[in-house]
Amino acid sequence: MSRVACARVEAFAAAAVERCEPRLREQPLAVVTGAPPATRVVEANAHARAAGVRPGLSDAEACVRCPGLVRRPASADAEAAACHALLEACLAVSPRLEDGGPGLVHVDLAGLRGLFGSDADIAARLRRQARAVGLEVRVGIAATRAAASVAARVGPAVNALPPGDERAALASVPLRALEWPEGMAATFTRWGLQTLGDLAALPREGLGARLGAAGLDAHDRAMGVDRAPWVMWTPPVFWEEAQGLEWEIDTVPALAPVLDAVLGRLCARLSAAYLVADTLDVRLALTTGGHHVRAVTLAAPLSDVAALATLLVLEIEAHPPDAAVIGVAISAHVLPRRAAPGDLWQPRAPAPRELASVLARLTALLGGVNVGAPVALDSHRPDACTLTVFTGEAAAVGEAAGISDGTDIGDTATNDATTPHATDADEASAVAPAGALALRRLRPPRPVAVDVADGRPARVTDPAAGALLVVTCAGPWRASGDWWDTNVWARDEWDVALTDGTVWRLAHDRLTNHWLLDAVYD
Repeated sequence: MSRVACARVEAFAAAAVERCEPRLREQPLAVVTGAPPATRVVEANAHARAAGVRPGLSDAEACVRCPGLVRRPASADAEAAACHALLEACLAVSPRLEDGGPGLVHVDLAGLRGLFGSDADIAARLRRQARAVGLEVRVGIAATRAAASVAARVGPAVNALPPGDERAALASVPLRALEWPEGMAATFTRWGLQTLGDLAALPREGLGARLGAAGLDAHDRAMGVDRAPWVMWTPPVFWEEAQGLEWEIDTVPALAPVLDAVLGRLCARLSAAYLVADTLDVRLALTTGGHHVRAVTLAAPLSDVAALATLLVLEIEAHPPDAAVIGVAISAHVLPRRAAPGDLWQPRAPAPRELASVLARLTALLGGVNVGAPVALDSHRPDACTLTVFTGEAAAVGEAAGISDGTDIGDTATNDATTPHATDADEASAVAPAGALALRRLRPPRPVAVDVADGRPARVTDPAAGALLVVTCAGPWRASGDWWDTNVWARDEWDVALTDGTVWRLAHDRLTNHWLLDAVYD
């Protein structure tokens, strides 16, 4: 028999504000809307409800009932972020979710018993995941979404209805314990209905004739019946966390704690879903009505709050907004977190926190496009490579860059024009013959002036060595490529012996007629 869990956050609007300001959890809080003196209470937390504060009260009446009441304006950004945080927390337990509305998530439990255990164990896992992103949930479990939703509203914090006996379990639930469309609760009272069992006993056709579609939905709820199809929720590509401000901020040091708090909530969501951030976008709402938008490309995917906050502060210091800030929104492009076990023959990898700090400093100094891992391009062009995201996996980076273990780039290499390519076994046992030369490449190559006679180098003028005559030379070794593209290239390479006894390798760009000192033989 299929089982469905319903994760529900009580007083969701207040819980969303408490998630932004955790200290308010221990104080009576009311979320209000409207302009004074017509301000009304939208939602209240448990402490405020215990003092008699209810939705719909005026601000003045709520303060009279609870003198220590803390009031905060309703925040659509905070509620949207909390809604996504709850969905993402549940996604770490089951891949099949349905968004039931603000503060309500339906979770398909099919196949989870073998992974996590009993219904109680799954509910406990859902509560832990929600608590990790700053939300406290009640969990109801039943055979249908309708029954699980009712179970999440009444009874203990984890309320699992017996399989196959949901209707009997729902029959004793008082109607006043649930929320109904406007005017329907009064209708039920006039009819003398007190429990869901009383409502379920009414004829469905007559209820639909008198109350319409809302009456049929209420009857299905009382019966614990689902008639609507399951609507799958899929996580967004960009994960966002936002917070409005009650005051204006016009300095970066004052803005830093807000960025840190917003990033903390965002990283908690990423950690709960086993994700890391690849790119961050920060959008600052300004007093002028506009927005200041900055993007930070990370050198390595991470979810460390301190490193990300440092990068954002440095970016905003370098490009400050032109007006005071009244709101902060941070979105992240995410990637799955990958396990990177160490290699038996490789040195220990740095701790993620240390690596993140180093990458953050390098990115701040050099820019995101100049920090990464080298990757060889599919080209015969010498030194054709680019940078990709650095993951910290030494073996993978070396292979991607075409670096074999034990080889130092740019250190020594045999002359590929005179020495045949050796296998790994040959290299392990080979002994360099007497008089062998090692080729030391210069990176970057050094520009030189070359005089040519009969198509061959005759004299080389180098700023460091001066003018030297060519005693003998070998070449050219000609290479070209990308003739079909705008990046077409063509070059000749020459080995030249000079009058000072040195042997150089020169590279001649046939398209620009420029000469470069590419390497020196030792």
